[in-house]
Amino acid sequence: QVQLLESGGGLVQPGGSLRLSCTASGTGFSSYAMSWYRQIPGKERELVADADTYGTTSVEDSVKGRFTISRDNAKNMLFLDMSKLKPEDTAVYYCKAYNWREISWGQGTQVTVSS
Repeated sequence: QVQLLESGGGLVQPGGSLRLSCTASGTGFSSYAMSWYRQIPGKERELVADADTYGTTSVEDSVKGRFTISRDNAKNMLFLDMSKLKPEDTAVYYCKAYNWREISWGQGTQVTVSS
């Protein structure tokens, strides 16, 4: 099973950019599909972007054209490049690793978009 650790969150002004990273430890990173989720207090965790084991990526409509997901299997890392950030992007961002057998979550990193 992989263990996940997110980093890169912080406070950014509207219109700004951030890069989130998710570092995986353990074996078999390339065999896991990877996702970014976010959660606002009192709301359900929602999918933001996904990268499967073949390198195919997708992002939700709410962030399309602003967020990009990528992975570096050689470094066991997942990234989320966020630009044109809006106050409604404020949330805790989590990475998730999953395959047919298991699911792992990171502990999350806070992103706050505010002037």
